[in-house]
Amino acid sequence: MMNYAIRRILGAIPTLFIIITLAFFMMRLAPGGPFDSERRLPPEIARNVAAAYDLDKPVYQQYFIYLGKLLHGDFGPSYKIRDFTVTQLIANGFPVSLKLGLLAMILAIAVGTTLGVGAALRQNRPPDYSIMTFAMIGITVPSFVIAPLLQLIFGIYGVHLFGLDLSLPVGGWNGGALPNLVLPVIVLSLAPIAVIARLTRGSMVEVLRSNFIRTARAKGLPSWRIVVHHALRAGLLPMVSYLGPALADIVSGSLVVEQIFGIPGIGRYFVQAALNRDYTLVMGVTIFYAALIIGLNLIADLLYGVLDPRVRYQ
Repeated sequence: MMNYAIRRILGAIPTLFIIITLAFFMMRLAPGGPFDSERRLPPEIARNVAAAYDLDKPVYQQYFIYLGKLLHGDFGPSYKIRDFTVTQLIANGFPVSLKLGLLAMILAIAVGTTLGVGAALRQNRPPDYSIMTFAMIGITVPSFVIAPLLQLIFGIYGVHLFGLDLSLPVGGWNGGALPNLVLPVIVLSLAPIAVIARLTRGSMVEVLRSNFIRTARAKGLPSWRIVVHHALRAGLLPMVSYLGPALADIVSGSLVVEQIFGIPGIGRYFVQAALNRDYTLVMGVTIFYAALIIGLNLIADLLYGVLDPRVRYQ
């Protein structure tokens, strides 16, 4: 397994190089620049600013200068957020996105797995149809529709149940206070809940028809033990493949959710940087996100060997 992990890590280096190259030149192809504004700078000041950030050089020279700094772990300064480097902004935003994403993923795994197993055990019955309908709605309705609706219901109108005021803040981080976490976590978790429920349901239906499950039933084992100790372990394998990129996506910060709820995570930084043509910040977040996806996909592949003894890494 160790040799396999090392080979995967070495193989990720060319992938990262291609991502860095494509992102660098695509950013330069976009119209506008980091220092363009409605009020034009005097020519001499514009030249000095461009020289200070090496923007006066040909694009290919800028590329090699950036690669040289990157090899030393320097993502450069942010062009638009003064007195902050890209590394500092990622370090400030990632803990926020990490906390929000992990809570959403834990909720998604718990609820999605439960719904998927429940649907599989009641295949082609009303509970199965109801759960799969909910899953389809969760997949198809985008977060930029659900988030404002929840803000309107729980924040603007307010919800009162059994004499309790269940109103919640519609935005802000407030140091990660629980009331500020509820709505963003729910919105972030809805799509993964739906996908996990469908994956678990499909896999569990197949596993419950397997020979080893029939053997376990013939031995007289209780149904709950068959599901928990035998079927569930094999049934979770498709979900493990999904969790790699899904966890990277949700932990790296949802661009839409963080923007709507005003959460200072790296997803919100990425949106602002793209709008402002902050080249270095966009590049830094892109590289960080790509590395996270590669790392989490590797962890997901290694988990296959833990969950399925038939998997061997040669």
